[in-house]
Amino acid sequence: MARIVTVYRAGPTEFRPTDMSLIRWLKISESLARKGHQVDIAWTVDADDSPEQLESNLRRLPLDQVVWSDYDVVKTLFHIGFETLEERGGADHPFIISKLGSVVGPEDRSGVFFYGNERAGLYATQVKIDSKSRYVTLLTEESKSLWSECFPDSENVLIVPGAADRELPTEEGDPFPALDGARCLYAGNIYDSWYQAEAHRVLVDKLNGLGQRLLDQGVRMYFLGHGDTKALDSSLVTSLGAVTYDKSWDYLRHAHAGIVLAFGENANVNESTKIYHYLRVGLPCVCEQGFPNEGLIEQAQLGYVAPNGNLDALADLVVRATQSQWRTERAVALIREEHSWDRRVEVYDRLIASAER
Repeated sequence: MARIVTVYRAGPTEFRPTDMSLIRWLKISESLARKGHQVDIAWTVDADDSPEQLESNLRRLPLDQVVWSDYDVVKTLFHIGFETLEERGGADHPFIISKLGSVVGPEDRSGVFFYGNERAGLYATQVKIDSKSRYVTLLTEESKSLWSECFPDSENVLIVPGAADRELPTEEGDPFPALDGARCLYAGNIYDSWYQAEAHRVLVDKLNGLGQRLLDQGVRMYFLGHGDTKALDSSLVTSLGAVTYDKSWDYLRHAHAGIVLAFGENANVNESTKIYHYLRVGLPCVCEQGFPNEGLIEQAQLGYVAPNGNLDALADLVVRATQSQWRTERAVALIREEHSWDRRVEVYDRLIASAER
């Protein structure tokens, strides 16, 4: 078994997994530990803190205490994870696995929702990742194609998509406010005007527009997650704020439909992790067309894929989803058996085992 350190970004002492980046960091680290590896999450910036034992084989410790040479494998998450590793002097480690959630090209392009200087900075980090990492893991085949276009000589590029929990926390009851109507839930990040501003504008406009159409048909729109909510119309969309991963499951359990919204007309190179989570809990999913993993909805037979850019059609399908009788066993079993975090880390486990031989 290997000693592994996982690196994303420096942060405060409190580790509160309320957004998918922190959730993925925690869940992949937990799953690697369950495989028998000794895993450290390098998190806090206070070097005086003591390492915290989270469970068997899994610790969280101050980033300042990490000695990179003590580890067999360094696993970074997203662009900022590699940047953190480089800033802390670990980018020359011989066994780096770099995980990227998005891939950008050397110029702005459709389907990749980063632009200008922000996109250029991300691409510069990818050049370093291509040079320094033993393996690069990406979410989708579309991202892999873009990576291969940018770095045609790059080898050892693998697909490791998103996932959801195999086993769920115990239900604690209905957390929704006592409001009338069936519940349509958007669980995720709507960003803000200073980070992915165009995606933020599109998502807010769609949530408001969908909220209006649903309200007219007796369905109430809810938003759960991070992002700037100032432009959300509170008469149309009820904002629930951000909650921890464990608590989020009760919102999914007590909703009547979950939605996935596209960032624009062009197909997204990235996947939607919402789909895994809605289906895992047996929540009918209505997805606006444009995501690489939207086919899971038909495979699970739990929800619909709506035409891109047609809010009337999207609203009609949401209403239909809330009024239909669904058999959820197929969807739940599909995610538990094929798309859990534990299944995802099997790829990393094989890489590490191969290197140890």
